[in-house]
Amino acid sequence: MSSVRYDDATRIYPGSDNPAVDSLSLEIEDGEFMVLVGPSGCGKSTSLRMLAGLEEVNSGSIFIGDRDVSNVPPKDRDIAMVFQNYALYPHMTVADNMAFALKMQGVDKSTRMERVKDAAKLLDLDAYLDRKPKALSGGQRQRVAMGRAIVREPQVFCMDEPLSNLDAKLRVSTRTQIAALQQRLGITTVYVTHDQVEAMTMGDRVAVLKDGLLQQVDTPLALYDRPVNLFVAGFIGSPAMNLLDAVPNEDGANIGEYVVPVDRTAAAKLGSHGKLKVGVRPENWRVVADSEPNLPVEVVVVEELGADAFLYGTVKGADELTQIVARIDARRPPAKGTTINLATDAEKTHLFDAETGERLSA
Repeated sequence: MSSVRYDDATRIYPGSDNPAVDSLSLEIEDGEFMVLVGPSGCGKSTSLRMLAGLEEVNSGSIFIGDRDVSNVPPKDRDIAMVFQNYALYPHMTVADNMAFALKMQGVDKSTRMERVKDAAKLLDLDAYLDRKPKALSGGQRQRVAMGRAIVREPQVFCMDEPLSNLDAKLRVSTRTQIAALQQRLGITTVYVTHDQVEAMTMGDRVAVLKDGLLQQVDTPLALYDRPVNLFVAGFIGSPAMNLLDAVPNEDGANIGEYVVPVDRTAAAKLGSHGKLKVGVRPENWRVVADSEPNLPVEVVVVEELGADAFLYGTVKGADELTQIVARIDARRPPAKGTTINLATDAEKTHLFDAETGERLSA
């Protein structure tokens, strides 16, 4: 097992002026589960492939432990890759697929089979060792791909969107298995996904990327509670944070007629342009009476999810179409087309500079 360090690592594809990964500096501790997350084209898969040796590092360095592996061939890096499409050999049994890398390394047969059986037991694959991949479900094939990585006993696991080919229910159960397995094995893992729910539920820490640049790296809860900029605020959380244009005043900040209570110290940091964004998580709205200060919202859709319900609506009286998402009482959802009054509290608002995107709140 080893730590991983990106030291100003940059990748520029031939024919492109803009780096796919731009001066990435990131330290991953020994045994840590690090998730790289972001929208398509943000550089997360390229970052992983640079670590695996499948992409060239144009400048900067990548270390596994104390060893600079920037120019080391993939086979000599002691990493194991788990791909999105499983990449199993169709003519081999599950056991042979799992043992293949060890066979190429010259490991003797008895040792190979011992490791395969240990991995199969971990992954609940004992009954499938003699089957071919075509006789397995998608979830079972993904577990075989995991087993093939485990038997190698690498220093680092590299996982590139391994659950994206699974259906929604299987994805939830498999991500739990992967997180529990990684914790049990204690092997440093770098995991790429575009699904921020997956990132939040699996990672010890999460690194958010955009356009090849690292935006923020922190624990899932810290990312949720204190996003450093508008991009992270809008990307982390499902449903996403409400990010509303507001005009600062002496009492707070105006969204239409509603004066949002805000941290005045934070608002004072705003540049002279005076353009403010107020962020409110869906669960931080509350329904209030007409007599209280409120933001009137016309109900467009209510998503009823059983334990939770989310209201999607538009702010009434606003010059432009301003959409709101709020978590409401699942047992008493309002009817479509009605108007409800929402309010929030100063300690539950996030303030951002609308021009720079930077966080103003403490």
